[in-house]
Amino acid sequence: MITKRSGIARIFYATYYSFKGLRAAFNSEAAFRQEVVTLLVLMPVAFLADVSNVERILLIATLLIVLITELLNTAIEKLCDHVSTDIHLLIGRAKDIGSAAVFISLLLAGFTWISILW
Repeated sequence: MITKRSGIARIFYATYYSFKGLRAAFNSEAAFRQEVVTLLVLMPVAFLADVSNVERILLIATLLIVLITELLNTAIEKLCDHVSTDIHLLIGRAKDIGSAAVFISLLLAGFTWISILW
């Protein structure tokens, strides 16, 4: 029987597993590494730009949305690869849809940055 943790122990382990997931994504996914580098380059730009606080939050939030979407897409891909490495129509469709979600988040980030900074 699995004992569920509660209180501070649950928060500690949840944080541990979250960082473990970030490390796994960073080590295994080139796209995630590229998006992290982009975040690290553009975050200072968001703070140095002459924009309102709300605009600054939008600039940073869209970058984080890209990372979140990439993490979810990576999780879908890893699960699909675990289920089957064979070419399968539905698995291919699931991976394509995850990729489309990342693409839309990138469009959102690009549109937001261009709209605010232009």
